[in-house]
Amino acid sequence: MTEGIHVALAPEVIGNLWGLPITNTLLMSWAVIIILGILAYLIGSNVKLVPGRLQTLLESLFSFVYDYIAETLESRDMARKFFPLLLTLFLFIFTANMFEFTPGIGSVGFLHNGEFSPLFRSANTDLNATLALAIISFFVIEITGIMAIGIFKYSQKFLNFHSVMGFAVGIIEFFSELARLISFSFRLFGNIFAGEVLILVVSYFVPYFLPVPLMMFEVFVGFIQAAIFALLTLFFIKIAITEPH
Repeated sequence: MTEGIHVALAPEVIGNLWGLPITNTLLMSWAVIIILGILAYLIGSNVKLVPGRLQTLLESLFSFVYDYIAETLESRDMARKFFPLLLTLFLFIFTANMFEFTPGIGSVGFLHNGEFSPLFRSANTDLNATLALAIISFFVIEITGIMAIGIFKYSQKFLNFHSVMGFAVGIIEFFSELARLISFSFRLFGNIFAGEVLILVVSYFVPYFLPVPLMMFEVFVGFIQAAIFALLTLFFIKIAITEPH
């Protein structure tokens, strides 16, 4: 074998814009945003008073998700505020994960310094992308907690001077809040990147039969990871708006 398997942990830079590097994962992120925007426009512009089958299905799914958020947060008003964010996080992550299996993704590209660089690459195999999503969730959770119960009561979750045990628990709680940035980003990045590498290795050694069931499994993993990210954001919002006791 003259060629081996090339696995790049960092995304490939395909150009620069105003001095800023443009990577293949960034291009994929833009593509996902554009496609979701087009779908949202097409669906929103064709809403009818008497819904058809597709509109009925979408309304049923959205109603189920909205009711679940309202039940978790115990407030339909808060559900109305966070429903767009949580659904957007899920749709963006899930769509980006599914693009990994689109023909041409990873195989269409160019030669750079004698090595092949794909033009597009799954956005969630870039730690920068998953960290950006984690930062968004982190600040939404913290700001929501402060606005819901007040900065004084919210700070009591981390600064408890009533007892030594309470102070120790508060410090642990503070570092667990910061650890969410790592757990959110690395969980999503690790699962999607590992799946991509696994499919690449299997396709190289057993190219005709085994990759298909593995791809089906990775579709399931991509859905689960998107759901976990959105659900954890929801649950942490619920914890943040709960007064300390």
